Amino acid sequence: MAHNDLREFVGALEKAGELKRISLEVDPYLEITEFADRSVKNGGPAFLFENPKGSKVPLLVNAFASMKRMEIALGVGNVDEIANRITEFLELRMPQGLLNKLKMLPKLAEVGSFFPKIVSSGPCKEVIKHDGFSLKDYPVLHCWPQDGGPFITLPLVFSKNPATGKRNCGMYRMQVYDERTTGMHWQTHKQGAEHHRRLIAEGKKRMDIAVAIGSDPATMYSAILPLPPDLDEMMIAGFLRGKPVEMVKCETSDIEVPANAEIVLEGYLELGESRSEGPFGDHTGFYSLEEDYPVFHVTCVTQRKNPIYATTIVGPPPMEDFYMGKAIERIFLPLMRMQLPEVRDICMPAEGIFHNLILISIRKSYPGHARKVMHAIWGLGQAMFSKCIVVVDEDVDVQNVSEVAWKALNNIDPERDIQFVMGPVDSLDHSSRLLNYGSKMGVDATKKWPQEGFTRRWPDVIKMTPEVQKRVDELWKKAGIK
Repeated sequence: MAHNDLREFVGALEKAGELKRISLEVDPYLEITEFADRSVKNGGPAFLFENPKGSKVPLLVNAFASMKRMEIALGVGNVDEIANRITEFLELRMPQGLLNKLKMLPKLAEVGSFFPKIVSSGPCKEVIKHDGFSLKDYPVLHCWPQDGGPFITLPLVFSKNPATGKRNCGMYRMQVYDERTTGMHWQTHKQGAEHHRRLIAEGKKRMDIAVAIGSDPATMYSAILPLPPDLDEMMIAGFLRGKPVEMVKCETSDIEVPANAEIVLEGYLELGESRSEGPFGDHTGFYSLEEDYPVFHVTCVTQRKNPIYATTIVGPPPMEDFYMGKAIERIFLPLMRMQLPEVRDICMPAEGIFHNLILISIRKSYPGHARKVMHAIWGLGQAMFSKCIVVVDEDVDVQNVSEVAWKALNNIDPERDIQFVMGPVDSLDHSSRLLNYGSKMGVDATKKWPQEGFTRRWPDVIKMTPEVQKRVDELWKKAGIK
């Protein structure tokens, strides 16, 4: 079942034994981060801090920090259920015959239920403040010791494409500078940054922005999905929820936000204005350094009467974002296979922090096939940031990183099988030679064919015969070995 809002999600987590309420006073300056980090590293619960120091607003963290919590968030028993739904829609074909076409109507009607629905008001409008508000009323986390300040880390940032008017929702960290201004850390490859560039090129002076904090989990999750440009994240949220996201117009702009949001910050960017942002303890496990980013000016706050402040922390893996990314890996595999049908499975290990390592198994059909897949991955949206791609044969379980390392290291001749390319890299990659630009590596760890210049005989993997295994099963029992 999809959750109607954040507090319904909190209730579901609590009912499943996945949430712990903390009534003690805990400081948003470093202490809550230490709580959250210890919990995620040890398989602990999500936390609802009911008495964060310096604020009357309770704080939710680690709500997505396990696969079980991701399943609760998305209302499924297993995230593969969503992948299967995607596959069903991708395979839709109009059948022949009137009766068969009539049978298709419910499925086609379901497609229409994904689109967001505009409503006149909602819970996020229970309190409206044009004056007398402060961002410091909220328990915004100062996560790590060297951070440049407190950061809003789980915002849904809404902007519009100036050319088409289409909505975009991204998740970009926001350093709180004072009561009414923050940084807007959208990296150069993100859609928000592209909208920003287009407005500057058109000579505009201002860019309206709205930021929602806290919503139902599917809507929050949609903000991080690697979607094609101008594909509305709120429509995908509707798909995940199984019902439309209700959207309400802002008080001070034409931007719409989820009506069930806990807190909404309305405001603008003064185009051309920037300010140093950072350092920030990032998902790489290292601090991202200071850079200049646009400044967000908050002009209006709307919220529920008793809002919950939703946040996350990132840092040395595994953290909450690993589980969010793992769900993306499973959900979007059908879409990747639509473009690359030879792909059998993919894995992004926690240590690879999403962009540093992708393991891919393929059904190899011709010489050089692994290299074709590498280049195709580098051409797929945010997968272009993949620093290392390791391609193995379909009989290798890429979810078993130990098996991949064993097979890959035995299968490669480094000079022959490693390829380097230049291109865009993640803005957070502190090792690249230049910001946003550097090298990437592909490893062909498949079995080599004679057509690929391999003239020796490829050996077989050592395996015991099934007959001997069966006999020893009986002897094992008779010997009393447990």
